[in-house]
Amino acid sequence: MAEKKLGDLFYDTLKDIYFAERQILKTLPKLAKAAQSEELKAAFLTHRDETEMHVERLTQVFDIIGKRAQAKTCEAIKGILEEGDEVMEEYTGSEALDAGLVAGGQAVEHYEMSRYGALKTWATQLGFKDAAALLDQTLQEEKKTDALLTRLAEQTINRKAA
Repeated sequence: MAEKKLGDLFYDTLKDIYFAERQILKTLPKLAKAAQSEELKAAFLTHRDETEMHVERLTQVFDIIGKRAQAKTCEAIKGILEEGDEVMEEYTGSEALDAGLVAGGQAVEHYEMSRYGALKTWATQLGFKDAAALLDQTLQEEKKTDALLTRLAEQTINRKAA
């Protein structure tokens, strides 16, 4: 068996985040529907639109590296999304629901930021300049969404839940 290299790790991680983004795309409308705050609903729906673009960019990255776009089951994102489902079930009707949705949303964002940060660095190392630029664009959007969720939590949502 050939020794695995950074290119293999890059490709495996790319398949992982491709799976994750497609799962997140399915989950965001459920989060928006469950949210009580109109601002939080809007944030989830806006991020759904961005996530569609994230999937498209990932497809472009696969093209750049000459590989077929394919997903590899990501147990980490499945677990994070399952936790979000539990919060929706257990806190329906509670003032704390939105606080739980924000926390779950941020868990997703932090996972994505760690993956996109690594992928961008690896793409640069591997000489995939165009792929690195696409990955960085998505990384910046994930950071922006995380900052928005923090602002919503600190300014209104956590206070209502207290």
